[in-house]
Amino acid sequence: MSPLELRSAAVRPSSTSRRALLAGSVGNLVEWYEFGVYGSLATVIAANFFRYEGSSGAEALVAAYASFALAFFFRPVGAVVFGRLGDRLGRRPTLIVVVGLMTLATAMIGLLPTRAAIGAAAPWLLTVLRALQGLSAGGEFGGAVSLMTEYATVGRRGLYGAWQSFTVALGLLTGAGTAAALASALPAEALNSWGWRVPFLLALPLGAVALWLRTALDEPPLPPAPATRTDMAPAGPRELARAVVLGIGRIMGWSAAGYTFLVVLPSYLQAALGASLREALFATALANAGFAASILPAGALSDRIGRRPVMLGGALGVTVLALPLLHLLQSPSSSPWSRGGAVLLAGALVGLMAGPGPAMLAEMFPRRVRCTGLGLAYALANAVFSGCAGLVITALIAWTGDTAVPAYYAAGTCALSCCALLSLRGRGHREPLG
Repeated sequence: MSPLELRSAAVRPSSTSRRALLAGSVGNLVEWYEFGVYGSLATVIAANFFRYEGSSGAEALVAAYASFALAFFFRPVGAVVFGRLGDRLGRRPTLIVVVGLMTLATAMIGLLPTRAAIGAAAPWLLTVLRALQGLSAGGEFGGAVSLMTEYATVGRRGLYGAWQSFTVALGLLTGAGTAAALASALPAEALNSWGWRVPFLLALPLGAVALWLRTALDEPPLPPAPATRTDMAPAGPRELARAVVLGIGRIMGWSAAGYTFLVVLPSYLQAALGASLREALFATALANAGFAASILPAGALSDRIGRRPVMLGGALGVTVLALPLLHLLQSPSSSPWSRGGAVLLAGALVGLMAGPGPAMLAEMFPRRVRCTGLGLAYALANAVFSGCAGLVITALIAWTGDTAVPAYYAAGTCALSCCALLSLRGRGHREPLG
């Protein structure tokens, strides 16, 4: 075989790699589908579970986002528990457990009685199920990204890792699209009384497919030789902690801007700008479409030119454009086309960070602590900067009356991410993954 043929074979994905890619990414779709549904139907969920006699709609929405945020703070626990299992027992069994737990908890939300039926127990039961979702989500990312990048062929780690983010986008888009379809097909009374349950129950068939794919998968192959990377954290507790903190800094803008533009947007448009539920869900679907469209090209581009320039481009774009894009949405003179373009662009900028992000995190940690390290960095970043986004934005708007708060939040966190991303090595994407 000629050198050219050897190179071609090295970069050609095998059927095993493709199965690993599918099995690793499908669980993320289930997980983020639910988050998309919850974010899109937050006002409906707030009315059914968190509003009581004498309370306002704004207070109920803040409580709904508090429950949303609480689930994120269980993610680091799940990242440590399931990450250690994944590093010690293997990626496959851990991923089977976490997708089963996520599917069960999501379907049970669709069966919960509301506050009108059982009183104050309803929001507590919902919060417990959200906590179980947080535990499983914390273990999902580290295991799935480790699996996909360890199976990745030469020069394709960025693209393989980007599939994790792409299925996040696909899950959010599917969740928002399902909610939007129900809002269009059902009268408001039917949606509020029983229609909101349908998207949560649809997680059962999605989860069954994910379980079937993962049970048929083998463990990733061991690297042929010890890692020679110089940018990878040693396995010591202190070095691992430093790498986790650096990883949080590099992805905090992705986490914050992603949830601001992709999840919090529906309730923000309704509460702050007076949009209808259908208009808000349509705008969210457009933002998620822009996000999904840019992820895979960004991951593939990062395999060619490096993770740093692509991720910096996204972070700088949000820093500079967040406020002008929000003003465009707020302006009464803006056309529907310009508003649609604004939310599409916002989503695409987040995709520039999300595409290379998983591979970048995987390249920071050696195999023996990869599930734990990258999972913990991602979980903590999401707990602080994503899970709290809806609560912080909603509360600050109510306190200050400033409807530009989402832009300040997204731009500020992305500016800080730019500083951390500057420490990325230019050619680290070309080195072996140990």
